[in-house]
Amino acid sequence: MSKTLVVFGATGHQGGSVIDYVLNDSELSHKFKLRAITRDLNSPKAKLLKGKVDVVQGDSLDRASLETALSGVHTVFAMTTPSFGPDAFDAEYNMAKTIADVAIEKGAEYIIFSTLPHVSKISGGKYTKVVPFDSKAKAEQYIRGLPIKSAFYSPGGFMESIQNQPFLAPKESTDGTWIFSRHVSPKVRMPMVDASGDTGKFIGAILAEPDKYEGETFCAAVALYSFKEMCAILSKSTGKTVVYKQTSPEEFRSALPVMFGGFVDGFVEAFSYGEEFGYYGPGTEELVAWAAANARGKLSTLEEYLEAHPFRLE
Repeated sequence: MSKTLVVFGATGHQGGSVIDYVLNDSELSHKFKLRAITRDLNSPKAKLLKGKVDVVQGDSLDRASLETALSGVHTVFAMTTPSFGPDAFDAEYNMAKTIADVAIEKGAEYIIFSTLPHVSKISGGKYTKVVPFDSKAKAEQYIRGLPIKSAFYSPGGFMESIQNQPFLAPKESTDGTWIFSRHVSPKVRMPMVDASGDTGKFIGAILAEPDKYEGETFCAAVALYSFKEMCAILSKSTGKTVVYKQTSPEEFRSALPVMFGGFVDGFVEAFSYGEEFGYYGPGTEELVAWAAANARGKLSTLEEYLEAHPFRLE
């Protein structure tokens, strides 16, 4: 009989990728019955899912809804979204904690949690404002201490962010070139992942061999790209001349949108941390290489992603 796989973030990049991958995998589609969790059953994306899988309302801020959503579950893919208020750290940590606690109460046997590097720990306390990373890392530590099998997915930078976050995209200069600016060296290398296309390939590996990957963290990316390399790839893809400009931290901070509120400093620190310590800390390149080698399927390069999802500078 099929085991119930509950997927949080079902209408987003990560959860949606997991659902698509399992549905299209001949082995996993028979091994698991999918249950997609969404806060809004009436959203356009939720309605599209209803024709494919069981869709259930659930909100990590509403424990009662989770008790219903996680009834009869075997395996959980859990993820949380960042908060940006003054209690952002505790808010996101408590979301993850509640999901894990309820999953255990309902008899779940395995949790796969979408985590991120523990920036404050890796940096020895130098960078403490990258709240979404640290809150997920604390939640990972909590889950590791629970009486349940677990594995972890730690994605690199989303390729989708190039298009979905305009404030990070290249800006046109007066000379007709396009300026890709950050406050760090052009040689800084960032792990990049096609979150919508490839998350399922990492999670699929865990689902296919859960005992093999118990306790492991997939530092998920196809490869590391320097900002200089990204500019060359964007130039080729768009037909425009994209060049890198290293700005001051103050200039980079001023270009970030007001919507980030107190996390503006965290955004600045995230890039500074990556430059000094590496995205995943010591051994970043080896960690990424291991995850890519163990993914269940070919991963998209940045070039391939941009070919499939053309990015227009205009």
